[in-house]
Amino acid sequence: MAPAAVPVAATASELTVSAMKADLAKSTKPQLDASKLTYTFNKHGGVVPALDDPIRREHNSSTDHMLTVKWTEKGGWEAPQLRPYGHLDIMPTASCIHYATQAFEGMKAYRGVDGKLRLFRPDLNCKRMNLSSTRIALPAIDPEQLEELVKNFVSVDCPKWLPNAETFIYLRPAVIASGAALGVQKPREATLFIIAVLFPPMEIMNGMRLLASKEDMGVRAWPGGHGWSKVGANYGPTLQAQGEARERGFDQILWLLGSEGRVTEAGASNFFVVWKNKTSGRLELITAPLGDKIILDGVTRRSVIELAKSRLSHNPTEVLKEVQHLEKLDVVEQSYTIDDIAEAYESGRLVEAFACGTAFFVAPISYIQHEVEKGIEVPMNTTTADGCKSGAYAAAIKTWLKEIMYGKVSHPWGVVINERGAQ
Repeated sequence: MAPAAVPVAATASELTVSAMKADLAKSTKPQLDASKLTYTFNKHGGVVPALDDPIRREHNSSTDHMLTVKWTEKGGWEAPQLRPYGHLDIMPTASCIHYATQAFEGMKAYRGVDGKLRLFRPDLNCKRMNLSSTRIALPAIDPEQLEELVKNFVSVDCPKWLPNAETFIYLRPAVIASGAALGVQKPREATLFIIAVLFPPMEIMNGMRLLASKEDMGVRAWPGGHGWSKVGANYGPTLQAQGEARERGFDQILWLLGSEGRVTEAGASNFFVVWKNKTSGRLELITAPLGDKIILDGVTRRSVIELAKSRLSHNPTEVLKEVQHLEKLDVVEQSYTIDDIAEAYESGRLVEAFACGTAFFVAPISYIQHEVEKGIEVPMNTTTADGCKSGAYAAAIKTWLKEIMYGKVSHPWGVVINERGAQ
């Protein structure tokens, strides 16, 4: 008798993907429903600080309200509540405290030059939060319903807390495993919440200084891991190295991977380089690819790529007079190393570099320290209207994004919010 066939063992990655698909397909329990949102308004709201108030630099001043929704394995999603900002009620045995079962998004609401409130591509943040949540065994979150909840929250709190034109406030949607049950297991209870926090302007006048990571600093993410999702476990392990870098006079870590020094991200931001191709001499805007799931599919990253392809490529779909002086370029998503950047600098092919993300927006890079007593002086040949040094391409892309965010141009990425205010 022939021996029975032995099934091939599934990899951990295959099991994770299978479980995520199963969670996303479940629909027997009540789903997230923004139409069921209830309102309890704060009768003792805070005072909005001035734009130059130092309290904004503490990153801990929140608006009058928060929005919360509870989910349980047995009952599904409950009705969302908009209520006064305050403590979340969780027990010391909650999974989020012990096993990093939490995911989040970073967004901003903007007060435009026309006085209107806007969100920037909120659909992308909400879709990503759904994927991040299921990646760590938390419930699926309907992106469209989450987007409606964000809009409702902004419509209530931002009329008061975002009074000045061309200003923003930081939004933090998050989901945590809040059930009181210790043990390495799929959470049976979760809490989704949305808050808004006052941030100061994050302009860096003379460009960011980056310290390239060494192998003893660890890595931010790795192939087959969870660098593509926005979960807390990606960030905590990086804070020690980041703090050390700042003590040495740098703004962020440029995270490298492996002995070859593959470039991934700058701090928690996506990273771009503009250089001339070593072989063809053609100008390229290059950034790490998404295919190996090491880096985050940043909303700003995606927007930079799409704008560059439509306005700066050799076959642009939008022709703008203000960039006719800029050489056309190819947009390239592929792996490259810190040695590639160093060689481009030494041979005169390096044009500029910048990081981008919700928090730092578009931040030009002025210097990269990659070896002891050896660094890369990144060219910065443009001074912007607000007096900041920059590369020309970063300056153009930053201007285009700001025009959309603050309503200087009409664009589908800028989603106008109808204001309600707290009643």
